[in-house]
Amino acid sequence: MGIREDMPLLARHEGVWDGVYTYYNAAGEKIDEHKSRLFCRFPEGGEFPYHQTNHYLWDDGRTEVRDFPAAYRDKRVWWDNELIKGWAAEVGLDEYNRTVMLYWQRQGDPSLYLYEMIQLADDGLTRCRTWHWIRNGLLETRTAIQEKLVSRDWAAVEKEMEAQTV
Repeated sequence: MGIREDMPLLARHEGVWDGVYTYYNAAGEKIDEHKSRLFCRFPEGGEFPYHQTNHYLWDDGRTEVRDFPAAYRDKRVWWDNELIKGWAAEVGLDEYNRTVMLYWQRQGDPSLYLYEMIQLADDGLTRCRTWHWIRNGLLETRTAIQEKLVSRDWAAVEKEMEAQTV
């Protein structure tokens, strides 16, 4: 079996997602917020069966793009790149089949790790994500993310974005 068959919930995330990331410190005070566009892909062939690209945009005009190609084995997606090392897995105990969990650690900073929970709406059109950043066993930051599906056809949206930048 392949990634789509072994991880059907994650496969439902394929497409382009627009959202907002809001960051809170341990005291619950908002410390940052930015818009996002994520491309979640399951490319046919190639080295990586899962590939996510995150585009971030702040109100002050700053932008950032992060690329996360991932391996697949043991019913998990695995990242190991210059930024993070970790995994994603569906939560089998969720009888509603809505929950994906992620764990990752920042490369070069073993005192900081993160757990993420993703909840996909039953209609597959929206999702919310929560990150807990933990340093030395203490909560440092929470990130709340609200997203809506823009298109399942990530390749067409990528082509459209490329045409706009030329």
